[in-house]
Amino acid sequence: MIRIGGWSRLSTCDWPGRLVTTVFCQGCPWRCGYCHNPDLLDPRTAPAVRWPDVAAHLARRRGLLDGIVFSGGEPLLQPGLADAARAARALGHRVGLHTGGALPRRFGALLEAGLLDWVGFDVKAHPDTYEKVTGVRNSAAPAVRSLRLLRDSGVAHQLRTTVDPSVLTAADVTALRGWLAERGAEGHVWQEARTG
Repeated sequence: MIRIGGWSRLSTCDWPGRLVTTVFCQGCPWRCGYCHNPDLLDPRTAPAVRWPDVAAHLARRRGLLDGIVFSGGEPLLQPGLADAARAARALGHRVGLHTGGALPRRFGALLEAGLLDWVGFDVKAHPDTYEKVTGVRNSAAPAVRSLRLLRDSGVAHQLRTTVDPSVLTAADVTALRGWLAERGAEGHVWQEARTG
């Protein structure tokens, strides 16, 4: 169904205020230097966890967990993500998603289908400096489109940015703050990249 490279059976930090299980999906189209899950980047790596095991966990934890978070890597790369979200909902769980918005069509389809209860959206940088962070040309356009889809959807979300001082200058951060303010973004979370 989906390729899972890692699994946290119980998490209190992946969806603010919720007790969830988090699956880390294999594969990512971007190459952010500060990535804290580099072992998930290659989509061809053999899955470490089977979806039926996660589904069985969700069935056993009905009423104890608030939901599931699909994280990564970039979970939107998974063709079976919508089916997994539906399966989690059928077991009585809310569905959260961590994404950088690299695939707006797939993201839009999930939003339109009403399969997401919350999204943690990674805003990498001001659109003019996206490539400095992602290491991939033309990465800003799909992310900006996905952000617009998210804001228009009304789905609860948190915008967050990881700042790597070796990549983003103080001026870059100021530019991003201004860009977000122009779009009425509130409650944005900033964190400094972990090194070592």
